[in-house]
Amino acid sequence: MANDKNPIAQQDPELWKAFVAEQDRQQNTLELIASENHVSPAVMAAAGSLFTNKYAEGYPGRRYYGGCENMDTVERLAIDRAKSLFNCEHVNVQPHSGSQANQAVLLAAMNPGSQFGEAEQREKAPDAPVRTPGDMILSLHLDHGGHLSHGKNVNISGKWFRVTHYRVDRETGRINMSEVRALAKECKPKLIITGASAYSRIWEWDKFAEIAREVGALLMADIAHIAGMVAVGLHPSPVAVSDFVTTTTHKTLRGPRGGITMCKEAWAKKIDSAVFPGLQGGPLMHSIAAKAAAFGEALRPEFKAYQQLVLDNAKALAESLVAKGLHLVSGGTDNHLMLVDLRKGYPSVTGAMAEAWLGQAGIVVNKNMIPYDERKPMETSGLRIGTPALSTRGMGGDEMRKVAGLIDRALASAGDANALGKIRGEVLDLCKQFPLHTH
Repeated sequence: MANDKNPIAQQDPELWKAFVAEQDRQQNTLELIASENHVSPAVMAAAGSLFTNKYAEGYPGRRYYGGCENMDTVERLAIDRAKSLFNCEHVNVQPHSGSQANQAVLLAAMNPGSQFGEAEQREKAPDAPVRTPGDMILSLHLDHGGHLSHGKNVNISGKWFRVTHYRVDRETGRINMSEVRALAKECKPKLIITGASAYSRIWEWDKFAEIAREVGALLMADIAHIAGMVAVGLHPSPVAVSDFVTTTTHKTLRGPRGGITMCKEAWAKKIDSAVFPGLQGGPLMHSIAAKAAAFGEALRPEFKAYQQLVLDNAKALAESLVAKGLHLVSGGTDNHLMLVDLRKGYPSVTGAMAEAWLGQAGIVVNKNMIPYDERKPMETSGLRIGTPALSTRGMGGDEMRKVAGLIDRALASAGDANALGKIRGEVLDLCKQFPLHTH
């Protein structure tokens, strides 16, 4: 990372040190966090462009500021490309994140209230006015692969609405659609949420849609993790059968950090009003420009080849880990990620310990709760591992098998510094063979 002409290096050397250190970290570690990726130079340039200077509250052709003609061009490009990519009727490209993309659906379609009954409210806050119950959400439990924004009680989605969760089967690690149907008939949700942050199998959107129709519920699919595969037809799309589809624009989609909300045309006005002025003020136009660039890349034939590589690498990595004696939740993967259950193979090793040891070896993963986990969220019994970032570097099956061996050796090291140092050297050699191209 040259600093001879970089304005940050010249103006703020202290801040620049962090940039240099992060460049070194990304270049010389194996990034296996399933929700992370490396954007192209074009997306990076757009995200750091002069579009950051402009306020553009409103929507193309309907702005509250002057001088937005170029903002309109960029946002329309992002909208048109997203529509082509996902074959959706309407899309809002302004959400700052996947969580805000989800909040737009909740604000547009749901009536908020308290998750607690009257007696419990009075016990918690005797002097506060009693709030009526909020609408009901049915979603995947966080510990079973769901997301905070799908109704966790510490999140606004769980504070404003009542929530019932479906879970994965204890034996198979897969969603039991009979249980989902039974829960839906029992709790009568206003909204059923599908999609996850840690589920490695194919989503049966049609079956969820059938259940939603049976109980008169709306259906939302959060495809944040699998959007890249959905876009190119390597995972079934929920767009045709869902009222709402949300996604982040990073992860497998390989764009900037941000979100989008898609919906049927009948919900277009309510979704747009929910995003602005309901949740946000001025959109981040530099991020929308980067989204447009990423969507343009995703529409090219080579993006499908990239997604196939992500899938092939995930399968190779999963099979290699299993061959090493590690246990995966559900036994494998149909997408870009896998959950390692450390209780079988390394029962004394927590997810936090494994994350730290692997980090010392230059392998970046995240500890993760697994279904029916008995450990606390800051310890966990699992690791979440994904292949998008290594696939972006051009690694293939041979490298995945090597990475599986490195992971297993790090776990077997019990934290021994010498053993982890040796693995770190091998990681550096592998990184040098597949350098990141960030400029």
